[in-house]
Amino acid sequence: MHASMLYARLPELGQLEALIKHQLPHIRTVPVETRQLTTVSLDSHPIPLYAVSLGNPDPEVPGLVIVGGVHGLERIGSQVVISFMNSLCQRLHWDSALQLKLQAIRLVFLPLLNPVGMAKRYRSNGNHVDLMRNAPLDSQESTAWLVGGHRLSKHLPWYRGDIGHAMEAEAQALVDLISLETAHRPLTLALDCHSGFGSKDRLWFPYAKSRTQPMRKIGDVYHLKELFFNAYPHQNYIFEPQALHYTCHGDLWDYLYDRSEANGTHLLPITLEMGSWRWVRKNPLQLIDRLGLFHPMKPHRIQRVLRTHLTLMEFLINATYAYQSWYQGDSSQRHADTARALWYPDASPPSLSL
Repeated sequence: MHASMLYARLPELGQLEALIKHQLPHIRTVPVETRQLTTVSLDSHPIPLYAVSLGNPDPEVPGLVIVGGVHGLERIGSQVVISFMNSLCQRLHWDSALQLKLQAIRLVFLPLLNPVGMAKRYRSNGNHVDLMRNAPLDSQESTAWLVGGHRLSKHLPWYRGDIGHAMEAEAQALVDLISLETAHRPLTLALDCHSGFGSKDRLWFPYAKSRTQPMRKIGDVYHLKELFFNAYPHQNYIFEPQALHYTCHGDLWDYLYDRSEANGTHLLPITLEMGSWRWVRKNPLQLIDRLGLFHPMKPHRIQRVLRTHLTLMEFLINATYAYQSWYQGDSSQRHADTARALWYPDASPPSLSL
């Protein structure tokens, strides 16, 4: 497939490769690394999955991982990540405060996890597997029919993949990246950019598998939320566990968080769920296009969304840099109790073994 044809189907890949080729090589103020995690096939044409790292390569400094493009119909997630990467590249030539922070932390971007799904205009990957239902993890509670993940047929949405099969290449690439990046760090924050639910922008955190079982680091999640809302009281995010709305099997971030706990590493993952229903309300005709429920079709709305989340990502950089001033690792009791009362009022008290 000729590059021009590929970029016509997948402009986000063209934007990312242009950044890798023309902007990253000229950054002299901090270390830069581009890796190809794996390749996937689009009509027999190999497509690389790129991870781009900025900042201190020391494996023991705190880190922030930003992911986009897990679902192929949610193009705006990749565009938000790539736009933020472009902003950082431009600023690193002159912004001494940013340069200083990146001497003490590591930023890792995986902007386009599902390029085949995006090119083919699937929610799933090229094998019709929903990557966010693909982890080897089952909810022990009832889940929404189909939406919660199923193995009925790959021709239905939210298909998990066949039981007993290895994870899809894209999902495994994310698992491998997070495992590597969290191995020795005192803290790794992660932001995964999605769209398509509700009319409000939401910040979700694990567990998606349980309405009644809080994650062990629930106090640290609440503390992070408190810092963000106090620093930026006029933002419009709703911060909550995903399971308040629905539970599901095979959630990648549930799986990665549980692996982190089992391995004694420190991961706090957050999902940005950009509320797309207001885009539809303002422009109902965009539902004619299958992207319309997940993507702001009008150019001025795309530009607005690209601006909207800059504050959140800047906050996460600062929170990573200053982690020692707020991160407890085993959750302070005050924050944990407040979080349980807010989000899990009917949950059983935590086990003493935790």
